[in-house]
Amino acid sequence: MRQGYAAPNDGTQPLRRPALPPEPTPFTRIGGADAVDALVERFYAEMDARPEARGIRALHGANLAATKFVFKRYLGEWLGGPPLYSSERGHPRLRMRHLRFPIGEAERDAWLLCMRAALEATVADATAREEVFQAMASLADHMRNRPPGGA
Repeated sequence: MRQGYAAPNDGTQPLRRPALPPEPTPFTRIGGADAVDALVERFYAEMDARPEARGIRALHGANLAATKFVFKRYLGEWLGGPPLYSSERGHPRLRMRHLRFPIGEAERDAWLLCMRAALEATVADATAREEVFQAMASLADHMRNRPPGGA
Protein backbone atom coordinates (compact mmCIF):
# COMPACT_ATOMS: atom_id res chain seq x y z
CA MET A 1 0.00 0.00 0.00
CA ARG A 2 1.30 3.46 -0.87
CA GLN A 3 2.13 5.93 1.87
CA GLY A 4 -0.83 8.14 2.81
CA TYR A 5 -3.56 5.94 1.34
CA ALA A 6 -5.97 3.79 3.31
CA ALA A 7 -6.70 0.23 2.34
CA PRO A 8 -9.97 -0.15 0.43
CA ASN A 9 -12.94 -0.71 2.71
CA ASP A 10 -14.75 -3.94 1.90
CA GLY A 11 -17.69 -2.97 4.12
CA THR A 12 -16.56 -5.00 7.12
CA GLN A 13 -14.65 -2.14 8.74
CA PRO A 14 -16.11 1.13 10.01
CA LEU A 15 -15.54 3.96 7.61
CA ARG A 16 -12.67 6.15 8.80
CA ARG A 17 -12.83 9.78 7.98
CA PRO A 18 -9.78 11.95 8.17
CA ALA A 19 -9.63 13.98 11.36
CA LEU A 20 -10.56 17.58 10.76
CA PRO A 21 -8.61 20.29 12.48
CA PRO A 22 -10.51 21.83 15.39
CA GLU A 23 -12.41 25.03 14.73
CA PRO A 24 -10.39 28.03 15.83
CA THR A 25 -11.61 29.55 19.08
CA PRO A 26 -12.66 33.18 19.29
CA PHE A 27 -9.45 33.70 21.28
CA THR A 28 -7.42 32.54 18.28
CA ARG A 29 -9.61 34.32 15.75
CA ILE A 30 -9.20 37.72 17.36
CA GLY A 31 -5.43 37.36 17.76
CA GLY A 32 -4.73 35.58 21.04
CA ALA A 33 -3.34 37.02 24.26
CA ASP A 34 -1.97 40.17 22.64
CA ALA A 35 -5.40 40.99 21.22
CA VAL A 36 -7.11 40.34 24.57
CA ASP A 37 -4.60 42.64 26.29
CA ALA A 38 -5.21 45.38 23.71
CA LEU A 39 -8.98 44.90 23.95
CA VAL A 40 -9.04 45.24 27.74
CA GLU A 41 -6.75 48.27 27.69
CA ARG A 42 -8.92 49.96 25.08
CA PHE A 43 -12.11 49.00 26.93
CA TYR A 44 -11.01 50.82 30.07
CA ALA A 45 -9.75 53.78 28.02
CA GLU A 46 -13.23 53.99 26.50
CA MET A 47 -14.76 53.79 29.96
CA ASP A 48 -12.55 56.68 31.11
CA ALA A 49 -13.33 58.78 28.02
CA ARG A 50 -17.08 58.35 27.53
CA PRO A 51 -19.53 60.49 29.50
CA GLU A 52 -22.10 57.68 29.17
CA ALA A 53 -19.77 55.42 31.16
CA ARG A 54 -19.19 57.70 34.15
CA GLY A 55 -21.55 55.68 36.31
CA ILE A 56 -19.91 52.33 35.65
CA ARG A 57 -16.41 53.81 35.82
CA ALA A 58 -17.26 55.13 39.28
CA LEU A 59 -17.90 51.53 40.39
CA HIS A 60 -14.17 50.84 39.92
CA GLY A 61 -11.24 52.10 41.93
CA ALA A 62 -8.98 54.88 40.66
CA ASN A 63 -6.19 52.40 39.91
CA LEU A 64 -7.37 49.82 37.38
CA ALA A 65 -4.20 47.69 37.27
CA ALA A 66 -5.60 44.77 39.31
CA THR A 67 -8.99 44.96 37.58
CA LYS A 68 -7.36 44.86 34.14
CA PHE A 69 -5.14 41.93 35.13
CA VAL A 70 -8.11 39.85 36.29
CA PHE A 71 -10.30 40.85 33.33
CA LYS A 72 -7.58 39.88 30.84
CA ARG A 73 -7.30 36.44 32.42
CA TYR A 74 -11.07 35.96 32.57
CA LEU A 75 -11.72 37.23 29.06
CA GLY A 76 -8.91 35.19 27.53
CA GLU A 77 -10.31 32.02 29.06
CA TRP A 78 -13.92 32.95 28.20
CA LEU A 79 -12.86 33.35 24.57
CA GLY A 80 -11.28 29.89 24.52
CA GLY A 81 -7.72 30.69 25.53
CA PRO A 82 -5.70 29.15 28.33
CA PRO A 83 -7.53 28.65 31.64
CA LEU A 84 -5.52 31.29 33.51
CA TYR A 85 -8.47 32.74 35.39
CA SER A 86 -9.97 29.51 36.71
CA SER A 87 -6.60 28.00 37.57
CA GLU A 88 -5.92 31.01 39.82
CA ARG A 89 -9.37 31.98 41.08
CA GLY A 90 -11.65 28.98 40.53
CA HIS A 91 -15.05 29.13 38.89
CA PRO A 92 -15.82 32.68 37.73
CA ARG A 93 -19.18 32.95 39.54
CA LEU A 94 -19.48 36.11 37.50
CA ARG A 95 -23.00 37.09 38.50
CA MET A 96 -22.31 36.47 42.18
CA ARG A 97 -19.11 38.54 42.05
CA HIS A 98 -21.03 41.45 40.52
CA LEU A 99 -24.08 41.42 42.83
CA ARG A 100 -22.58 44.17 44.99
CA PHE A 101 -22.73 46.52 41.99
CA PRO A 102 -26.05 47.96 40.81
CA ILE A 103 -26.38 46.74 37.23
CA GLY A 104 -29.48 47.76 35.35
CA GLU A 105 -30.17 48.51 31.72
CA ALA A 106 -28.20 51.78 31.75
CA GLU A 107 -25.11 50.12 33.23
CA ARG A 108 -25.36 47.21 30.80
CA ASP A 109 -25.73 49.58 27.87
CA ALA A 110 -22.78 51.75 28.96
CA TRP A 111 -20.60 48.65 29.38
CA LEU A 112 -21.59 47.41 25.93
CA LEU A 113 -20.98 50.83 24.38
CA CYS A 114 -17.41 50.78 25.68
CA MET A 115 -16.88 47.15 24.67
CA ARG A 116 -18.20 47.67 21.14
CA ALA A 117 -15.86 50.63 20.65
CA ALA A 118 -12.94 48.63 22.06
CA LEU A 119 -13.70 45.65 19.80
CA GLU A 120 -13.94 47.89 16.75
CA ALA A 121 -10.61 49.48 17.58
CA THR A 122 -8.72 46.25 18.27
CA VAL A 123 -10.26 43.33 16.34
CA ALA A 124 -9.76 43.41 12.56
CA ASP A 125 -11.91 40.36 11.69
CA ALA A 126 -15.41 41.86 11.43
CA THR A 127 -17.17 38.50 11.69
CA ALA A 128 -15.23 37.45 14.78
CA ARG A 129 -15.73 40.91 16.27
CA GLU A 130 -19.51 40.73 15.85
CA GLU A 131 -19.73 37.16 17.17
CA VAL A 132 -17.75 38.12 20.26
CA PHE A 133 -19.86 41.22 20.76
CA GLN A 134 -23.12 39.28 20.51
CA ALA A 135 -21.89 36.74 23.07
CA MET A 136 -20.80 39.59 25.35
CA ALA A 137 -24.18 41.30 24.95
CA SER A 138 -25.91 38.15 26.11
CA LEU A 139 -23.56 37.87 29.08
CA ALA A 140 -23.96 41.56 29.95
CA ASP A 141 -27.72 41.20 29.91
CA HIS A 142 -27.43 38.21 32.26
CA MET A 143 -25.40 40.34 34.68
CA ARG A 144 -28.29 42.76 35.29
CA ASN A 145 -29.41 42.66 38.91
CA ARG A 146 -31.86 45.58 38.83
CA PRO A 147 -35.33 45.43 37.26
CA PRO A 148 -35.89 46.98 33.85
CA GLY A 149 -36.71 50.64 33.96
CA GLY A 150 -35.34 51.58 37.32
CA ALA A 151 -34.46 51.02 40.92
